Amino acid sequence: MKMTMNNDHKTINLSVLIVDDEANIRKTLSYCLAAEGHTVISVSNPADAAGEAKRRSFDLAFVDLRLGEENGMALIPILLSDSPWTKIVVITAHASIESAVEAMKKGATDYITKPFTPDQIKFLTRRIGRIREMENQILVLEEINKRLGPEDSLQTKNIGMQRVIETAKKAAASEATVLLCGESGTGKSVFARAIHNWSPRSGKPVGVLACPAVPFDLLESELFGHARGAFTGAASDNPGRIAACEGGSLFLDEIGDMAPSIQAKLLRFIQDKEYERLGESKVRKADVRIIAATNADLEKRVADGRFREDLFYRLNVITLTIPPLRERPEDILSLSMDFLAHFCRINHKTVLGFTDEAKQSLTRHAWPGNVRELRNTIERAVILGCGEWIGINDFPDNISPAAGTPAIGDMVTLSTIEELHIRRVMAGTASLQEAADVLGIDQATLWRRRKAYGI
Repeated sequence: MKMTMNNDHKTINLSVLIVDDEANIRKTLSYCLAAEGHTVISVSNPADAAGEAKRRSFDLAFVDLRLGEENGMALIPILLSDSPWTKIVVITAHASIESAVEAMKKGATDYITKPFTPDQIKFLTRRIGRIREMENQILVLEEINKRLGPEDSLQTKNIGMQRVIETAKKAAASEATVLLCGESGTGKSVFARAIHNWSPRSGKPVGVLACPAVPFDLLESELFGHARGAFTGAASDNPGRIAACEGGSLFLDEIGDMAPSIQAKLLRFIQDKEYERLGESKVRKADVRIIAATNADLEKRVADGRFREDLFYRLNVITLTIPPLRERPEDILSLSMDFLAHFCRINHKTVLGFTDEAKQSLTRHAWPGNVRELRNTIERAVILGCGEWIGINDFPDNISPAAGTPAIGDMVTLSTIEELHIRRVMAGTASLQEAADVLGIDQATLWRRRKAYGI
């Protein structure tokens, strides 16, 4: 389903199936619908209609009640079983209240009698087009809400992270391929969804395919689809992720793990928007934007011969490197509070906050698993904690300090006290400049201290 502008009104272009045993009706309806920009397939019998419904999805189907000696009423549940979102309009020259009621009970959307005028058809298809558009928007919003968490807001006090977000917003407005780099757990999938939502494609589908999660021998089929019988176990057609994301975006996570044979086919799709399903020679086209992510050094993999150089340059049009959580300590406590509120809400718990010791543990931990590790830590603490405040005993052993936090006068080095003080000041200030002002040093000195202490 696509959207175009026709004269002074918006036309939703639908995929339409016509089922009628009268050739003149099929021809007239097809001409009328095609003139409005719709894609039309017409057949004369239920068997062909069921076959077409298995090969592709339809937004709208016009079904005659009398198809020779067969009853079109029986076709309604068959069409809806393959595509429950299809809007079925019953057409008949023998209208009756009883047949209209029966059609509605079986799942038909509307009922019109022959002869009908082109204006009737145009009015009907435009109304159904608006319904399908709203349904698609609801699906997109439901998918966003299902995945939405505190990290999806992309709120940050870190200057480096703010620059990445600004660049991502600029890139989103373009059609360029985006490559997201960064350690595991930094939020690459969050950025991919944000780029899609900021883009002109936001009302269209967005898909996610984690390359390492799919076996090499199935990844090509999952990405491009396959025809029935293409390989052992392929009992039916599979349209593939690219076809499912028509008009939208496809996020390929950890693309560095993709097999070289599939890399070549992906390169062709990025360049020409063309591909073939496995077991099929027909060339297909799709309008899908690719957003890729990796935690690997792709340039090194290119040098080692494990990743195609031409594909790397195609992906590397706009590269965003997301900083690890240890490089943005000023965000740790605010993220922790957001996660706390989120998990308290979904687990029906009341927790007021973190103890001072817990806050110190959170800001001192290196977070090798980045935001994902922080999220899991807070979720665990909310579920297992019993008090009004989360303390260090609610954290895993690797996060809780083995000994008490050093204080002034303890038998520790000056660098230990300095590191702790810098971490606390940065956690309690809104920017690096504010932290530097509190510490009485300039930003360059603070940068060197952070680098030395791995902050």
